[in-house]
Order: sequence, then C-alpha cells, then structure tokens
Amino acid sequence: MSALTALRRGPSRRLGPPALIAAALLFGVLSVGDAWIVARHLRNDARETSRLLGHVFAGLNDPREGAAADALLALADEVRHLGIPIAVTDTAGRITALDNAPFGAEASETERRAWVAELDRIHQPLIQPHVGTIHYGALPAARAFTGLAVLQGVMFLCLALLAGWAMRERVSAARDRLWVAMARESAHQLGTPLMSLTGWIDYLRENPGTPGSELISHLQADADRLERVAKRFERIGRPARSEPVGLGSVAERVVAYFRPRLPTLAHQVTMTLTSSGAGPMATGDPVLIEWALEVIVKNAVDALSGRGGRIELEVEGSGTVGRLTVRDDGPGVGADMQRQLFEPGVSTKTGGWGIGLALARRIVEQQHGGRVSFRPGEGKGSVFVLEFPLSVS
Repeated sequence: MSALTALRRGPSRRLGPPALIAAALLFGVLSVGDAWIVARHLRNDARETSRLLGHVFAGLNDPREGAAADALLALADEVRHLGIPIAVTDTAGRITALDNAPFGAEASETERRAWVAELDRIHQPLIQPHVGTIHYGALPAARAFTGLAVLQGVMFLCLALLAGWAMRERVSAARDRLWVAMARESAHQLGTPLMSLTGWIDYLRENPGTPGSELISHLQADADRLERVAKRFERIGRPARSEPVGLGSVAERVVAYFRPRLPTLAHQVTMTLTSSGAGPMATGDPVLIEWALEVIVKNAVDALSGRGGRIELEVEGSGTVGRLTVRDDGPGVGADMQRQLFEPGVSTKTGGWGIGLALARRIVEQQHGGRVSFRPGEGKGSVFVLEFPLSVS
C-alpha cells in the first residue's frame, strides 16, 4: 500500500455520526427526565401547600371552641410529615423542640447544637420576639433538586467534552485531508517538468547524435519550472515577501506556460490575454501571486477538458486595486457548490482534492490582503477575480 493511499484512508477507528447521534439522544432523554422530575416535585409542593393552607383557614373560621388551636396543632403535624428538619430554641437559647432530626432522643447536647448550627448555615433562622427562634433546613425535595443540579452539571460537562472531542476529530480529519491534498498538489506540480525531462532523456537515447545546443532551451525551461515549484512550496507557512510585482507580467508568464499545453486538435481550447503592459504594480511575493493565478487558470482549463472552449485573462487597475480576471465558457459551477467553492476539500471535479482554490484564496487574502471572488459567467461559464492592493507611488 502506498503512503498516499494510507493517508487518504486516514485513521480507521474514529467514532462515526451514529455514535454521536446516540450520545446526543441519550443526553436529550436524561434532560427530559430531569425536567419531568422537577415539574413533578413542584406540582406536589403546590398541592401540599394548598392543603395546609386549607386546613389553617378552615380551623380559623370554625366557630367551635378550640378549633383554631386544633388547626395549628394539625399544621405542626403536617410540617413534621413533610420532613422539614426544624428546631426551636427559647429566648435563652435552650433547645425546646426538635423535629425530623437525623438522631434519636439519646443524642447529646453537643450533637443537638451542632445540628442546629448546620440548619442555620442552610437558612437564616426566624426570630419570634418574646417566644424564641425557629431553625429550619431544606425540604427533602430541595435536596433532590440539588442532586438533579449536580447531574445536570455532569451532563453539560459531558456534552462539552463530547463537543470538544468531535471538534478535534473534525479538525484532525480536515488536517489529514489537507495533508493528502498538499502531497497530491506537490506531485502534480512536479509531474509536468519531470515528465518533460524524461521525454528529452528518451529522445537523446533514440537520437544519440543530437547536438546539445538543440535541447538547451527545453531543458532550461523544465529546470526553471522545477525551481519555481520548489520555491512555491518553500514559501508555504512563511511570511510573504514584499516587493513590487507587475500583475501584467505575472499573467504573461502564466499564459506562456499554459498555451503550449492546451488542446489544439480535438476539443480545442484557446487562451487570450488583455493587458496594457507589465503593470499595474502590486506589492507582494511574485512566486505566490503567480501560483494563485495559475491555480485559477488551471481550474478553467480543467473545466473545458473534453469539450473545448475559450479562456480569457484580463489585467486592469483602478484606483488602489489591481485585478486579474479569468473567464471561461465552460459548464460553470452549480449553485449548491458556490458558497463553499473556496473551502479546503471541496472540489467540483471528479477525483479532485479541493486544495487549489483554497490555496489561491489563502495566498491572495491572508498573505497579500487582497480578495478572491467568483461569479457565474454571462450565459454560461465562470468568472474568477483576484484583487490585490496596488503599490503606493
């Protein structure tokens, strides 16, 4: 298995979308369950509170002697039944009553006072003038809510970890795709001059008497091409150079490279250049700017592959912006692909790696402060525009 094939396959033990969907559904079910438990407790509390108030109002409005006192005693029993931990101390601080305590009658005074202090940490005690102080804790339902809050926090933490893991996996997968795409792009860039050199070597083998002077220009062209490719990949990840660049000269070099390689018989492709000279002058890295334009032109050539057509390059400057426009009359780009056309890994070509346009955008926008845009051609085809800030004279 080749290294490129291994890179294409990438890690084989990544969790797929079904596992992520199952985890999300599980967390969703737990969240719904928590909400249902909270709602049930609130309904029960409302019912119990209404029932207690009903008993009190009924006792207070009962004309019979002692009915009000009986109602208050019944209310105290109901409070005990609800499980509210409560303690009463007199004005001197002595404990006079305890209900729902976690210990029995044999508990020491130290244990009792420690428990009262714990109740005061939960709620501010209620002071009744000339009577004493009421110390009370939380309802059992409130303790259940605390547990639910902890569970909810754990769930959110798990969701955050899951989201972080999924993002890391996505970034890792994108990095793998870009690595493979860059490897393929480097092989593509080096392939043309290497094949040409191989062809000249075969020619010399078949024609050993050929004078070297006849091949010098061809071999020099291929050597220059290899040097430019090496410089391009050397620039990746480094700050772009800042020097005067004639956009017209860049376009001329790109056209001069592609014209001899265009189909001239079946499915003929023609390429024209409209430029007023070497300018306009931008500031940047000439190697990278040429690479970006070459990517766009290569994209147009591929669009016309097998059908033929016309490619038009235009160089112009207006104000502080220089433009390189590439038009073709190919099939164009579908509406569903236009928004993500410059995203890494997105390609309109069968077997494409989707690195070229993303690389062109990075060169123009991130390294030169320019802009790359796309629009459908008039009637058919595509129009790409590379804009660069012009040098201040």
